Amino acid sequence: MVVLFVVPSRLFVAATFGSTGVMVMAALLTGGASWPKPGTRALVAGVLSAVVLYLIFYCGNLAIVRFGFPGASGPTGASIYALISAPSNPLALQVSVLAFDAVGYESYFRGTLQSRLQPRLGASSAPLVALVDAVLHLVTGNLLWVATTFVADSVWGLTCYYGKDLSASVTSHFLWDIAIFIIRPVR
Repeated sequence: MVVLFVVPSRLFVAATFGSTGVMVMAALLTGGASWPKPGTRALVAGVLSAVVLYLIFYCGNLAIVRFGFPGASGPTGASIYALISAPSNPLALQVSVLAFDAVGYESYFRGTLQSRLQPRLGASSAPLVALVDAVLHLVTGNLLWVATTFVADSVWGLTCYYGKDLSASVTSHFLWDIAIFIIRPVR
């Protein structure tokens, strides 16, 4: 995963497919993730959590603009938007990257890590796994990116936990990605 943050921007799309592909394979090979079985409850939980998470980011952005955030303009700044939504990336490629990202991250972080911690820790496994992903984002040098990763991963972890299926968090992650990166970016 760290490769995503250190490769030249021209390699970001390929690195995303490679990195998330490794996450999917790790989840499948370790038996941590079973293929989601989307039901109404999981899909509704995913849609609702994507909306709530977008509102959290929208309001958080308003607060950051008004009050500031230490470390918000680190080396990567808003580059995640530029990497995904680059003019050279056609819309179909952007959507494919975001879909693969959602499946990869959710299968590994929720399907493998969280599912193994959940029997002992219950819902508190969600923020613990979110912390692991946030720590990986320290390599970006952008504290805001680290903080937002923790918030988003916590919401997706709770969505998976209460939605009772990995498809809940995959749905939320994908819809949120589409909203935040393509439809109505929050910068």
